[in-house]
Amino acid sequence: MNSPKHILLIEDDLDLAELAVAYFRQKDIAVHHCSEPLEALQKIKSGKVAPDAIITDLNLPQMSGVDFIRQMRNEGLMVPIILVTVSNDVDTAVSAIEAGAYDFVVKPIHFPQLLISAQRAFKYNYLNRENKNLRDAIDQSKGLSPDGIIGKSEGIRRIIELSKRVAKSTATVSITGESGTGKEVFAKAIHKWSNRADKPFVAINCSAIPENLLESELFGHAKGSFTGAHDKKLGLFEEADGGTLFLDEIGDLNLSLQAKLLRVLQEKEIKRVGENQSRSIDVRVVTATHKDLRAEVQAKRFREDLFFRLNVIPITIPPLRERREDILPLAEFFLKKFADLNNSGITGFKKSAKEFLLTQNWRGNVRELENAVERAVVLSSGPEIDVSAFLLFDDGPIQQEDEVDDRKNAFVFRYGETVAPLQELEKKYIQFVYEKCDRVKDLTAKTLGIDRKTLYRKLQDEVGAELSH
Repeated sequence: MNSPKHILLIEDDLDLAELAVAYFRQKDIAVHHCSEPLEALQKIKSGKVAPDAIITDLNLPQMSGVDFIRQMRNEGLMVPIILVTVSNDVDTAVSAIEAGAYDFVVKPIHFPQLLISAQRAFKYNYLNRENKNLRDAIDQSKGLSPDGIIGKSEGIRRIIELSKRVAKSTATVSITGESGTGKEVFAKAIHKWSNRADKPFVAINCSAIPENLLESELFGHAKGSFTGAHDKKLGLFEEADGGTLFLDEIGDLNLSLQAKLLRVLQEKEIKRVGENQSRSIDVRVVTATHKDLRAEVQAKRFREDLFFRLNVIPITIPPLRERREDILPLAEFFLKKFADLNNSGITGFKKSAKEFLLTQNWRGNVRELENAVERAVVLSSGPEIDVSAFLLFDDGPIQQEDEVDDRKNAFVFRYGETVAPLQELEKKYIQFVYEKCDRVKDLTAKTLGIDRKTLYRKLQDEVGAELSH
């Protein structure tokens, strides 16, 4: 708080600017002067100046002081701004405050009054930074990054670092990983970290749109270009102009559209369906797929030239089972989310529930974990979620063609019309954990959080003699 302070002054009256610079210099406050608001905005965004407060005139070339404030807030720049006006007009003051001004003063400037306003702005800026640093520290301790990506494993930290480095470039980014790992989350983060953050982020799942409609969705169409085209339509490339277009499941794109996409990436132009006119576009493309595109190229299902055009910056997100440090931070985030949505008083997980979460393989990755926590929040009635809330009630396990029912990896309890007694649940769960621990009783007792004598008694009384030998 006692470090030297810095004001950015935006004023096209050079005589007034000179007076302000001289006055604040006497108060040991540095002033950087700009005559035009766009110049000031560019210097702030580029990091050339980092003011503790901004003083701007209302009437400026290029844009008004109120418009400058709006632009700053739209860019996410929250430095306190003091607006200097020529009148004590109430409407002007209201417009300034609504736009995000910290304070306003009236010309002719009374410099001692302006100094008091600036000193209050310094304190406000300091407290804002301290609050943000504190929130960031708390979030990072929980595995939640300030940018919204949840995870504290080394793998996720490396991906975050790489994504931030490439975000400022114009290179295409290819994100790969199993379904449910959070590929779109990283695509949005790359957009947020880029210079295009104030422009649109547009996403489309290429496998979710019928092939005969996907071209129109991407590039748009002219009126009457096909049956049902009653009016012209902008494509997603045009909607994302200046921003980022996220093409999810790019591996499902047919060869014809692959060729057209390649041309768009090379020429930076699109043609709407039914038109001959080319339209320039400025779009950063980020793609994602769960498929192995190299194998798709070898199988002639994906164009090699498009693969190399898309794969400039490859990012691979590891499955959740390979970054177990992220399981509990994710689970706690989802618990808070669904507890709030369901107006539940649930505040956390019991030890047994945490151990259960850490032992699962999560074949569906983050998406499966999210669903499991949501179900547990709905089923639980106490202040903390117990392991029993994660038991899957179903008619049977969902199996892939190449999978079998592995009782070491999933606990499935089948029931009919009646509700299962708690004693029966406990019996089945003890058997599940016992088998999962390779029938090692010490490990089973530790996993269940009970002593060995209790386990021996339960094995004897509830599970049966066939387990206790």
